[in-house]
Amino acid sequence: MKQRVRTSGSGGEKSAPGSGPEPGGQLSRETLEAARRREPEALSELFERYSDRIYGLAFRLLGEHAAAEDATQDVFLKIYRGVTKLDTERDPGPWIHRVTQNVCRDVWRSAQYRMSRKSRPVQEEFDPALSLASGPLDPEREALSAERQRLVQAAIMKLPLPLREVVVLHDYQGLSHQEIADVVGATHAAVRKRHSRAVAKLGSTLKRILQ
Repeated sequence: MKQRVRTSGSGGEKSAPGSGPEPGGQLSRETLEAARRREPEALSELFERYSDRIYGLAFRLLGEHAAAEDATQDVFLKIYRGVTKLDTERDPGPWIHRVTQNVCRDVWRSAQYRMSRKSRPVQEEFDPALSLASGPLDPEREALSAERQRLVQAAIMKLPLPLREVVVLHDYQGLSHQEIADVVGATHAAVRKRHSRAVAKLGSTLKRILQ
């Protein structure tokens, strides 16, 4: 049975006894070791810590909430299957990003997904949890922010997947160019070039949309 994978934030997280997250937001080595042994409480903490990030990345890459929900479930399944090989000396974030990317690539390349993208326009629904804006907005500003987010997401979906991955990982997930290079298996220079091309294409697309 599928369950809703998004969480409401860090306030809902719980830590295994004596093995909470270290300063800076990373899970402790003890928690990662327990997760590698597939201890339920540690796995739950690992999933809760990364669920919003996985869902946000999947949505930005796929452009559909339903597809992002399904992809997040698949990511969790792959994490569960591969967690026994987890390197507890390292931050699991890059590995989880790679798993998420690979799942999204599989979805993106599927005939069913390609047909769904051709048969209807980019969804116009807006998820406030994915907004980069902070602080309260009045109704007019909130509507403008939602429309701006929708237009940006539509432009992101027009990018080729390699460019889309880089701009999502850098501008929405907060990874450095070197971290992205490690995730996608490219050089630092190649990632910087892809990001520059992605930003230029986004600017050009948004300019056409807004004319």
